[in-house]
Amino acid sequence: MRVGVPKEIKNHEYRVGLTPPSVAELVAAGHEVIVETKAGSGIDFEDDDYVAAGARIVGTPAEVFAQSDMIVKVKEPQASEIALLEPRHLLFTYLHLAADKPQAEGLMKSGATCIAYETVTAPNGGLPLLKPMSEVAGRMSVQVGAHYLEKEQGGRGILLGGVPGVAPAKVAILGGGISGINAAQMAVGMRADVTIYDINMSRLAELDMFFSSQIKTAYASRAAIASAVKNAHLVIGAVLVPGAAAPKLVTREMVKTMKRGAVMVDIAIDQGGCFETSHATTHQDPVFEVDGVIHYCVANMPGAVARTSAFALNNATLPFALKLANLGAEAAMAADPHLANGLNVYKGKIAFQAVADDLGLPFEKWNG
Repeated sequence: MRVGVPKEIKNHEYRVGLTPPSVAELVAAGHEVIVETKAGSGIDFEDDDYVAAGARIVGTPAEVFAQSDMIVKVKEPQASEIALLEPRHLLFTYLHLAADKPQAEGLMKSGATCIAYETVTAPNGGLPLLKPMSEVAGRMSVQVGAHYLEKEQGGRGILLGGVPGVAPAKVAILGGGISGINAAQMAVGMRADVTIYDINMSRLAELDMFFSSQIKTAYASRAAIASAVKNAHLVIGAVLVPGAAAPKLVTREMVKTMKRGAVMVDIAIDQGGCFETSHATTHQDPVFEVDGVIHYCVANMPGAVARTSAFALNNATLPFALKLANLGAEAAMAADPHLANGLNVYKGKIAFQAVADDLGLPFEKWNG
């Protein structure tokens, strides 16, 4: 199969769909890899590194798409990229369609087969291709939260871990999944006062055992969230409904009760965000203020630590990319129902129920 890797064009996105080591694996398996020039420059890989791995370099995204059967990316295709897709193409990348109807309609119109990293599943029910970026985003959320709590950044002027004689910052983490647990690990490491909120009591019990006395856990009732938001210095939204739009856990009225200079980090912004006051931002202009509260809602958080993120993502996606290249999309999905769960768009139709429901578009299940 001919596998194409275009340079990412989303604002301040430096990751790359395939690193040179991943390219070498595909080439060793008998596939041709076409890479757009400078596709890896954001993580310090030059064209020569790709050539050494066996790739062929081309000059434009149009050439990549025209000469490839499968397109491997990181972020959702932008409008100019959607225009290059054809029914013969297999697109393998993050899509996050539930919060992006124009993209969904564009992909439907293209006729391409589109498999989303974020809905591929694992035998244990996990999301193996979302997990590495959730880990990165969870850890980053505390890092950026601590930064924007600084007075110079417009924050309250709070040191996350406090000092002897001065209490640490209160951190409320909404959601005890992969992002939430990684955020908690970082916040605990910085000696903050951490509480995780979730509606899954089994998960809360696991977190209680995992962290022992280092954190507190609480059931995420509406009243508990309202109280948490009011008292917290840093609120991290880390909820996920696979493939669907994120629930709005924090209302505008709750935000009004917060301390001036408090910080909110919405990890769920790719799926529409879990704060009513959220809207997507970029690394170029990452924050905005609502009622004196700083909101960080960057839709591609892991892009800020692009080299770490690209390697972590490739570690997870490469086995699936090899399977797709070796067998073709339909045979690969027929052989692996967990990969088939990643199918979001097929032959002009939405093939993932939650996406169709959230966007009000017709759903047609793929029957391989």
